Amino acid sequence: MAIRLKVNDQWHSIDVKDNKFLLWALRENLGVLGPKFGCGKGLCGSCTVLFDGQPLRSCITLARSLDGKEITTIEGVGSPSDLHPVQQAWLDIDVPQCGYCQGGQILHAISLLEKIPDPNEDEIDAHMGNLICRCGTYARIKKAIQLAAKRMNQHSPEVEVKQ
Repeated sequence: MAIRLKVNDQWHSIDVKDNKFLLWALRENLGVLGPKFGCGKGLCGSCTVLFDGQPLRSCITLARSLDGKEITTIEGVGSPSDLHPVQQAWLDIDVPQCGYCQGGQILHAISLLEKIPDPNEDEIDAHMGNLICRCGTYARIKKAIQLAAKRMNQHSPEVEVKQ
């Protein structure tokens, strides 16, 4: 079956089987490797992409269900010379250890800050609580989200980093 997907602002036509999940269409057909295979059941969040600004678990979403739609992967967020504020906060707080889950974590954080520009700790926990980090960097993830929120609300990368 031929489908069209707009991935990170670029349209692609790909052939997929009816039962091919988006994760594998991205990785195998398009070479987009940011979404990771973790649990394969939509539980851990390593495979997360954004669809209409909302986190979507690509390991349980059929590629054909998004025919003609637009998605964003971690590769479509910022660039090495112009990081998204969430990515910069992640680096400033030293969030990643192994890094395996971080693409999904960052995309979830971005979607949170788009909905709630200045989330409190309970709102962060509620939005990020269904993600698994093998390294247990949850406290640093929360600090990075708080730092990104401050910077985005003040439009300044100079907000003090407290670890």
